[in-house]
Amino acid sequence: MELSSNAFARNADIPSLYTCEGRDVSPPLAWSGVPAGTRSLALIVDDPDAPDPAAPKMTWVHWVLYNLPPGTPGLEAGVSRSPRLPAGAREGLNDGKHAGYGGPCPPIGRHRYVHTLYALDTVLPVLSPPTKAALEKAMRGHILAQNELVGYYRKQN
Repeated sequence: MELSSNAFARNADIPSLYTCEGRDVSPPLAWSGVPAGTRSLALIVDDPDAPDPAAPKMTWVHWVLYNLPPGTPGLEAGVSRSPRLPAGAREGLNDGKHAGYGGPCPPIGRHRYVHTLYALDTVLPVLSPPTKAALEKAMRGHILAQNELVGYYRKQN
């Protein structure tokens, strides 16, 4: 399974449009090679370098999305918190304590932003609370494939 974005290359900088210094909208993502038997897809975007890449203390969750239909080829830019989400898809809570995408906004240094796509052999129940931890627990034993796309960001101002 492949995961990419036409907004930034693998291991390259994420444009500020998709961050707290820009419009803070979710970047466009595309995928292919979803395995046979996939019933749903899930996406987690997080920052393992928080708060300081020189001394990371936690992983900050930026986006939790699950129950994407397996035939969905990707997500257009700015799809978070909009009626353009694919039918059946659900957004979870980020570490900013709201549903949807919260873009990169590192307090110091250049951080990694890991976009992980999962192909699952099931459609998940509604998660309560819909957090990364709850999603990871619900996915256990159901992951057919996964892939990561890593982008970087350092605040300009």
